[in-house]
Amino acid sequence: MNVVCLDLEGVLVPEIWIAFSEATGIPELRRTTRDEPDYDKLMKFRINILKEHGLGLKEIQETIATIDPLPGAKEFLDKLREITQVVILSDTFDQFAMPLMKKLGWPTLFCNTLEVADNGEITGFKMRCDKSKLTTVKALQSCGFDTIAAGDSFNDLGMIQASKAGFLFRSTEAIKKEYPQYKAIETYDEFLEAITAAL
Repeated sequence: MNVVCLDLEGVLVPEIWIAFSEATGIPELRRTTRDEPDYDKLMKFRINILKEHGLGLKEIQETIATIDPLPGAKEFLDKLREITQVVILSDTFDQFAMPLMKKLGWPTLFCNTLEVADNGEITGFKMRCDKSKLTTVKALQSCGFDTIAAGDSFNDLGMIQASKAGFLFRSTEAIKKEYPQYKAIETYDEFLEAITAAL
């Protein structure tokens, strides 16, 4: 049996931190896992920037409320879920993702949790497990599933490399150049076709 493992941000929804960077006018918050492979380092950097500017969970959630899935993403996901099991594996946080999951029709999501003080300040984060995307793919495989994985960033490469088929969806030129062995896809129609062929 197959399970398709998809990244969330950049694949199905816009990058939350980029949207928040634009809403606040803080360019440093534009950094994502496309730019920084070390997620722990990236999140500590973000939390420090938020602290410097006196911003917390409430302000980020206000921005998230204005974000819609990428055009065509829900239709793509609906069609994919008709033909196979799908799990979204994301390094985002449940406090960020839930409004977006509602707009996507409540697909299965495995992500992480923010540590938030009573005043709304983000003080830290709790990762679900180490190397969460790769670890989850390996766990699914240990249960007898074949995995097909797709994402756009450095933190997706582990699950892509470990799966029976893997794709780069709307990735950066640098990542596509460094990993030419993975089919680079730009449209949802092509994405659905490629995954269906790999099943």
